[in-house]
Amino acid sequence: MREFVLSTLSGIASGAVYGLMGLGLVIIYRATDVVNFALASMATTAMLVGTTAVGWGWGVLGGLAAAVLVCSVGGVAVREVLIRPLGSGQLFTALVVTMGVALILDDVQLHVWGGQPRTFPPLVGGEVHIAGAAIQNQQLLTVAVAGVAMLAVGYLFTRTPLGAAMRAVAESHPTAQLLGINPHRIARLAWALGMGLAAVAAGMFTPISGVTIGGLQGSLFFAFTGIFLGGLTSMTGAVVGGLAIGVLANWAAAYVSASFRDTVVFAIAVAVLLLRPQGLFGKQTFERV
Repeated sequence: MREFVLSTLSGIASGAVYGLMGLGLVIIYRATDVVNFALASMATTAMLVGTTAVGWGWGVLGGLAAAVLVCSVGGVAVREVLIRPLGSGQLFTALVVTMGVALILDDVQLHVWGGQPRTFPPLVGGEVHIAGAAIQNQQLLTVAVAGVAMLAVGYLFTRTPLGAAMRAVAESHPTAQLLGINPHRIARLAWALGMGLAAVAAGMFTPISGVTIGGLQGSLFFAFTGIFLGGLTSMTGAVVGGLAIGVLANWAAAYVSASFRDTVVFAIAVAVLLLRPQGLFGKQTFERV
């Protein structure tokens, strides 16, 4: 029972990180049709800036705020300088560009901060015991912060004029323009919001895992698996898929084998995609031929 509780709660905490990263990916994709493979590298760069800010005496919250700001501004810069000039309909080219950005950032991180792992302090210390299982307070905070962030994003998209504009752009750029909405402004906001969520996810995860070059790539792939499982165009699917992948990964490690954890998770995701290609929450689309 203790092992089940520990693996489930730890999986929920990890899944909350995957859900936040997946939510950022979906927001960017729906607004700009770009799959941002540089998200993990950009979030890692932001967290390295955050560790530097903590070293300067800014405190943990100051370091996290600096990381979120750097990641959001960096996202807008990548979109404006590298993605926007490509024009619309360049999905593959934009994908390659973001992969290139990831490789460049990894090299910059190595030369500026070195290859040694760094630590980002937890926002809260200590642990609690639930059903005999010791859970770090930082993990519980991760779940709470992710829940609040997801509710805030949900409110933004369903209850505000800005959210309505973002939904309109996601549905149809030409129609949004006819309604007087500027798609480029919405795209900038989407990149800023999506990358800000990625930085928050990294800020919750790195106090436990440490800050290393490429350390968030595994989380990014789990986030991708979560959004494919939940539905590439569904924000709810990104969250639910991320949580499901986190729990499934921990259960596989605990009850199957740690060496087969990724295999089990990806096999389940592939099976779902074979049975329901649009994911659990995605909308099925039809194309006239």
